[in-house]
Amino acid sequence: MWRVERPDGQARLPGPIALWWIGEAAVDGDVVKTVAERVAREFAREVAVQTPIERPAGTLDAKRRQHSSREMLKWLVAHAPADASRVLGLTDVDLFIPVLTFVFGEAQLEGVAAVVSAARLAAPADRRLTAARLAREAVHELGHTFGLVHCDALEDEDGRAAPCVMARSPSVRAVDAKSARLCPGCRARYVTFQQDGSHVYREHENPHR
Repeated sequence: MWRVERPDGQARLPGPIALWWIGEAAVDGDVVKTVAERVAREFAREVAVQTPIERPAGTLDAKRRQHSSREMLKWLVAHAPADASRVLGLTDVDLFIPVLTFVFGEAQLEGVAAVVSAARLAAPADRRLTAARLAREAVHELGHTFGLVHCDALEDEDGRAAPCVMARSPSVRAVDAKSARLCPGCRARYVTFQQDGSHVYREHENPHR
């Protein structure tokens, strides 16, 4: 296990985010490192990268030849380190929920766990692009665990004209087009969530994509 510390100057927040590579494909350490660093920056939390593990039993749907993201979330919750505030799984398998053909990831709204799949986001000839896509979706899904829902803002907190990282991601093109960062509104809601533990979005059901 290794850790990415909080960026200098950012407020200390409780509990690291545990990050697992889950799958049979060899882990790309540089990609995982990029995801860990961007998550640490965006949420001002330490990220503890765990030892890679094989796919948990019981997540595969043999008929669909895909893995259930919800079963993956259950596994992550059950195996979350005691000191972790959140747990993020990065996996090489294609994920689904019953009502959709596939999902890039899923999370428990205001919960503990999030999972992101590289199956449709990977660009084999471009590791940097793969890392950027996974980092965006990791921040997006973890944002749901901190109470953030989908956002239509078209400018990030750095003033760049790009959809907020919490924008919906129906396609790889949409993932590439959006910012890697929260918009000012989502940043403010994240800060409020840290202070209060909840906010006006609590009525949205769990889990969230």
